[in-house]
Amino acid sequence: MLSRRVMLLTPLALMATRVGSAASGKMTLAIHQNTSAAAGYRASLEGWARAGIKNVEITAAQLDAFLKADSLAAAHRVLTDNGLTPVSAACGVGGLWEPSPNHAAALDNLKKRCEMLGELGLTHIYAPVGGMGKFTEDDYKIGADNMHSIGDVVKQYQMTITAEFTRQSPFISTLTTMLKVTRAAAQPNVKPLLDCYHFWSGNNKLEDLDLIKPGEIGHVHFQDVPDMPRELLDNTTRLIPGDGISPLTTILRKLADKGYAGPLSVELFLPKYQQADPFALAQEIRQKAESVMRKARVL
Repeated sequence: MLSRRVMLLTPLALMATRVGSAASGKMTLAIHQNTSAAAGYRASLEGWARAGIKNVEITAAQLDAFLKADSLAAAHRVLTDNGLTPVSAACGVGGLWEPSPNHAAALDNLKKRCEMLGELGLTHIYAPVGGMGKFTEDDYKIGADNMHSIGDVVKQYQMTITAEFTRQSPFISTLTTMLKVTRAAAQPNVKPLLDCYHFWSGNNKLEDLDLIKPGEIGHVHFQDVPDMPRELLDNTTRLIPGDGISPLTTILRKLADKGYAGPLSVELFLPKYQQADPFALAQEIRQKAESVMRKARVL
């Protein structure tokens, strides 16, 4: 039986371990299920596990397809049997962040997703920012209010949700705008997601990373940008980290200096990746991505 002194010291030791991990700036490699979309839920996860991947990001679309013929318990067993940790999930709910007349319905859909994804052991989920048309400055006040209500929903499920700014969004396409809106929301269960592809291919600059406050970034997507005119870039032109021209080592070092010590989730859309053998692709991703991480001193 543990002594009372040990029991009292244990929480302090755990806290010290977490603080030490964050202070070290170490990060972990993960793979997003969009990267092996053609393989499906089970085959992608099993292939990655054989390649030594331990951390994965689930997509609602892959999970839904799996559940057409199997159970949520079986989906959970795929993870546990392969020693995989689901570090985040694309919740698959649109219309959350931007002003929308359907926001109440989006919140109801989010609750259903939280219940489902919670069964898989997830504590972090995310949704990209979309939107159509033209927005006004007052719309960003609505966006902050939306973030606050979204945080209230996920908090009920002991979850954190991250908002992903996307280069094509007419509402939030830059890190600076995302930081402004999330700070206005002042909701601890909502944090910005920094996608390296959207960041470097979009209307951002390296100095914007200096605006991040310690512990402010909740999740990171990890990809490279090809050497081609930015006007020709789209969602499919993402490369494996190390194969492009992004200053990834500098980006990772800046994130580490801001206290980020979470997953780096590789999310790719090119058909040559999505249709590749998950095992072989994960091996290539590990080799190239971990090389970048070592150069940045975050592995």
